[in-house]
Amino acid sequence: MTANTVPGGTFNLAEDLTVTRMGYGTMQLAGPGVFGPPKDRDEAIRVLREVIALGINHIDTSDYYGPFITNEIVKEALFPYPDSLCIVTKVGALRDAQGGWPHARSPEQLRQAVYDNLARLGLEALDVVNLRVGGMSAPEPGSISEPFGALVELQQEGLIKHLGLSTVSAEQIVEAQDIAPIVCVQNFYNVANRSDDDLIDSLAAQGIAYVPYFPLGGFNPLQSNELDAIASRLEVTAMAVALAWLLQRSPNILLIPGTSTLTHLRENVAAAALSLGADDLSELNGMAPSS
Repeated sequence: MTANTVPGGTFNLAEDLTVTRMGYGTMQLAGPGVFGPPKDRDEAIRVLREVIALGINHIDTSDYYGPFITNEIVKEALFPYPDSLCIVTKVGALRDAQGGWPHARSPEQLRQAVYDNLARLGLEALDVVNLRVGGMSAPEPGSISEPFGALVELQQEGLIKHLGLSTVSAEQIVEAQDIAPIVCVQNFYNVANRSDDDLIDSLAAQGIAYVPYFPLGGFNPLQSNELDAIASRLEVTAMAVALAWLLQRSPNILLIPGTSTLTHLRENVAAAALSLGADDLSELNGMAPSS
């Protein structure tokens, strides 16, 4: 399988950057709670190498996963990197001793985070850096001009090629775009949590990628049962249905499901080839709560 045949096709993040819509997220390569080393480091390395073998060229990571662990594993598994590989990382948070995710968005902290990502990944410039703004699943109000401006300075220094945002509101996206272009937005979104519907369509019109995380996160028991029933009828996994729905939702949606096993990786990639019919889509769209 090559990048041209990975289910889901490709998306042009920028003139110099085309990625497979089916990507891979490294979060689950760290230990429980995204903290500490993985139980099986060798398997983590095999998973990353299989990602490349499957034709995926979009890997999403961060130096605060672990912390530091996933980037070290990415470098061990894949360096020197294939020319076509796009590594997307994010900054704006740290890990504390309790496993929390406190903000780290001062210009000094962001500069150090970029240096740390460069060093542990073994890169001279980062393909895409997302500024994380909100919490785990929702934006937080307030201006992002200072932290985003700090990343723009690092971009002007040649340490970052392209910029993105994570867990942000539509207003914060506009604020950032008044400072510099962005190529992607990473927010919490799935078939049962669709508050970003209008935002996705707006970004699609601008040619900007939308990267949803938690494809099975935040479902209530009834929604989970409904999804399981649809998956059972189609004889696939619930994750397969959730991922296929996202790919069919909009052509600017990129997926970054994570896993620490080869079996689940291959299942996720196969899910991108699942074509949902009109009746399936209608039933799935009915899962979202009325606004």
